[in-house]
Amino acid sequence: MHVEVVTPAPPGSHHGNRVTAERWVALLRELGHSVALTTTWSMQPAEVLVALHARRSAQAVTDFRAAYPDRPVVLALTGTDLYADLADSEQAQRTAQHAAALVVLQDKALEALPASWHARVHVIYQSVVTPVRRVPPDEHLEVLLLAHLREVKDPFLVVAALGLLPESSRIRVTHLGSPIDPGSGERAVAAAAADSRYCWLGDVPRPAALQRLADSDLLVLTSRLEGGANAVSEALAAGVPVVSTRVDGSIGLLGEDYPGYVEVGDAAGLAQLLDRAATDHGFLAELTSHVAARRHLVAPERERQAWVDLLAAVLRW
Repeated sequence: MHVEVVTPAPPGSHHGNRVTAERWVALLRELGHSVALTTTWSMQPAEVLVALHARRSAQAVTDFRAAYPDRPVVLALTGTDLYADLADSEQAQRTAQHAAALVVLQDKALEALPASWHARVHVIYQSVVTPVRRVPPDEHLEVLLLAHLREVKDPFLVVAALGLLPESSRIRVTHLGSPIDPGSGERAVAAAAADSRYCWLGDVPRPAALQRLADSDLLVLTSRLEGGANAVSEALAAGVPVVSTRVDGSIGLLGEDYPGYVEVGDAAGLAQLLDRAATDHGFLAELTSHVAARRHLVAPERERQAWVDLLAAVLRW
């Protein structure tokens, strides 16, 4: 079967939607399908169109349905869709209503969708195979921030939190991510110059980022909204504990009772959690235990079977 996967994220970018799309392409090919990856519909025939982002892929979905009204569209709902666009964008709403199936990346996303849509929703957790985890040295608590420099990711919250910690703190934060917002790169450089505990390395190849994660003591996520962050799925796979803002995209992956949440935008709360992770081995062990209990969600065979089931369902549409 020929499948076309559409994501607005351009080739070569490390945006979460692009990472997700590329992984799905590889998975679908492993399942024996012919797959094309595009940024908008190629106008070529496909048995199934898989589109990421309801609003930004709306035209691709509209064009495909006009040409092939009897062929199914699978729409993957991003964090922006779930927690912003679907509330006030008629275009995004129409796109979602016309899809044969809706894909979300964690189960809490169902709460953001109308009950009448739930029968079409498939929860597909993002799988990842991580490098072998190396135990970091005890001298510092090695914290990793995997976030592009965008307002919605709120990456400088961690800089503010570091500023609230004593200089004697053994926390060291490494930040990987592209400078998306104007002036954000200069701001990161200035922050690193002002506080040696913060190091921004810019964008790095994905294998290097995964190895850095596997070598870290803790992942920090500071986003204001998430649909289901790749970084959290990667941390689950690697067995790396997480401190995250209390956003649905993290709660759906880590669980309601996860003890490592901080409120969105709360620098003081983040500083307290980071300090606790650095000074209380029992707390870090508790986070690690919770992560280990959720690791099965991101197993590659689980994601593969979810796609087998999804395609079987839409072909009966």
